[in-house]
Amino acid sequence: MGFLGSQQQLEGSFYGAVGTFDDDRDLVHAIEKIRRQGYSKLEAYTPFPIHGIDEALGARQSRLGWFVVCCGLTGTTIATTFIWWASDISYRLTIGGKPPFDVTFSVPIMFEVTILLSAFASVFGMFGLWNKLPQLYHPIFNYSNAERINDDAFVLAIEAEDPRFDPQECIKVLQSAGARIVEVVEN
Repeated sequence: MGFLGSQQQLEGSFYGAVGTFDDDRDLVHAIEKIRRQGYSKLEAYTPFPIHGIDEALGARQSRLGWFVVCCGLTGTTIATTFIWWASDISYRLTIGGKPPFDVTFSVPIMFEVTILLSAFASVFGMFGLWNKLPQLYHPIFNYSNAERINDDAFVLAIEAEDPRFDPQECIKVLQSAGARIVEVVEN
């Protein structure tokens, strides 16, 4: 069925128990089955996005959207405040009876600064804050089937951080859920 590992291997520091599944439906069903057994620290690795896998894993809604909206509104506020200060306070000129500050001529600059700060927030927020990128090493690279994850493998890991984690028990759980290749992966 798969590599169970020796007792000596299981005593060291490890990432978790990892299993390979035949297709995406088998993976989602295995996730649901394993979560019903009380495991909560699961991670799935797939070659393409799978509809419904986030709900099956119990993943929270991302806060990145709120971060981007807040940075965009900050950009709008900065642009409006600067334009008001520059035209009404710092260098007040009345030309042709026009008011010193009017929102209508400020819209393009407000729009551009809003988009600029939103773009920076989405890129730096996604990479730095939520995805922890760049990450040059991850313990899943130690999995014997790791090179197939980007090609055709559907992999599920029960991480060692899970409160119910026991290497031998997790191997049995993954095998009973339908995993073809199962092993304990070290850090």
